[in-house]
Formats: sequence, C-alpha cells, structure tokens
Amino acid sequence: MALPASELQPDDARLLDDYSATVADAVDRVGPAVCRMERVADSRAAGQGSGFVIAPDGLIVTNSHVVGDVQAVRIAMPDGTSTGGRVLGRDPDTDIALVRADGHFSDIAPLGNSKRLRRGQIAIAIGNPLGFEWTVTTGVVSALGRSMRASTGRLIDDVIQTDAALNPGNSGGPLVSSAGEVIGVNTAMIRGAQGIAFAVASNTASFVIAEIIRFGRVRRAFIGVSADTVALSRRAALLSRVTSRTAVRLRSIEAEGPAAKAGLREGDIVSAIDGHAIGGVDDLVRMLTAERIDRETLFTVVGGSGIRQVAVTPSSRR
Repeated sequence: MALPASELQPDDARLLDDYSATVADAVDRVGPAVCRMERVADSRAAGQGSGFVIAPDGLIVTNSHVVGDVQAVRIAMPDGTSTGGRVLGRDPDTDIALVRADGHFSDIAPLGNSKRLRRGQIAIAIGNPLGFEWTVTTGVVSALGRSMRASTGRLIDDVIQTDAALNPGNSGGPLVSSAGEVIGVNTAMIRGAQGIAFAVASNTASFVIAEIIRFGRVRRAFIGVSADTVALSRRAALLSRVTSRTAVRLRSIEAEGPAAKAGLREGDIVSAIDGHAIGGVDDLVRMLTAERIDRETLFTVVGGSGIRQVAVTPSSRR
C-alpha cells in the first residue's frame, strides 16, 4: 500500500517530486503540439485518433489506420483552434501517415533518436483515448526491438513495447521521453491485457516521413513472388553457407515480374540474398528495401542438383 506523502522519508518525497516535475516538463513541451484527428468523409466525421505536429508549416504525423483511405481530415488543437488538413501519404506497412494541416503552428513535437532508448526509461503517452481529450499516461519502455504485424500482413520491425496505458483514440499520438522528445508513435494495445502496448519507433517514422515528402509514398523493392517458409536441410545450409535451418520456397511467380525474368521458378528454395540468410518470408520482405530497386541482387537457390546463383533486379513495388 502506498504511503501518504506526509509519511514519506525526505529523500523519497524529493524523488517523487523530481519524477513529477520531469513528466510535467516533458508534457509541457510536447503537449501543445498533440492534436485530435478526425477523418472527414462526405463532409461528416468518420472516426478519430491522435497526431502531433512536427513542423511549423503544419506537417502532422499520425497512424495510417487513423486516416484510413480518406484524403481530408479535421484537426483540433489543445488551445481550442481547429483546422482542416489533407493526407500527403500513408504507409500501411508501418502504420504511419503524414498530414499537411492548414495554417502555421508555433508548437512542435521534435522526433528523437529511438536507437538511444533503454529498457526501463520513462515513457509518456499523450493523446485522446475514448474521447477524453489530451490525456497523459506514464510508464516505462518495457522492451525494444519487438515486431508486430501490420494490417497489410507485413511485419513492422523495431517496435517499442511500453506499459503506458493506451486506449482507442491514443492511436497516432506521441510516446515521449523524459527529455521531451518523441520516441515513438502509439499504434496498438492488446485488448484484455494490462500494461502491454506498442509504438512504432521514431526512427522508423522519420524514414517514412522522408520517403513520403520526397516520393509521396514509401518505396520498396518488388520481385513478383509469393512464398512460404520451409525447413532447410543441414546439407543445403552448408552448401549455402548459412546457419539457418529454414528457408523460403517460392509458391508462385508473377508472369513478367523481375523474378520470372531472372529465371526463378515455382518451387525454388531461396536460402540467401546477397549472402544474407533468408530464414523465412519475413526475412525476404525485410531484405527487399528501396536500396535494391533497379540493383542486381544475388539469390542463392537450393535445388536437387545443388546450389545456383540467380541475379534478380527488383523493380519498385506498385
């Protein structure tokens, strides 16, 4: 049972005061830049979530699932002002979207470097859960480097797990460090579980934002295959020079796609790409980054007659 403040030892009371001041200062820095996002469809509000301003000219980060497939949004700020905005781009594979709001904003929420995070450090969530506007919850960074499945089926890597309480409406809001920097974009909680919630790391959000600003979308490499994960024999692993005991079998090949043009066939088992082990479908997806677009990439293919190398030149994913 918690002791009343009057019964705390002086050092304990000072620590609590320092903790409270740290959280309050971080909220004061970031809170004014956190907004309520409403989708607008046929001039009607069609769902809501949270977001935060990252630039004075009205760039706002939120979740892709918050904006859905609409182009227009309504944005409400803590000072009572509201404005319209348009969706510049969305990336369902990471659940990040970028919005341009009308007007100029004096308060912004700076994106921090999520690579510097440590388990146990303070995590502060700000958003609009269940219609309770501009709510603050606190916890810690529970784990780093988690993966979670996006609505597209692709794995989102480098996800932050936190026990800061999140509820519907928090989606798209910032997860903030004690230094007042955004370390993640709140995206999901596990229903029925207490103290398990997730945020897309700020470094992932920064990458997506840069891609959308430059290209209007996130570019990813495409080879035109569907695949599944299969066991890899010890002999095949040795021949492939990989330690993985699983690989990827190509289930189907898209006609006229990069894989088909390179000579890959249905049933081929891919154990490595450019010498890096491919232990499953998620590894294959993860390797097909924008850097491989229009660049010859070497696939190690395991067959009954041994190992062969196939040069594939991925195109830009549609």
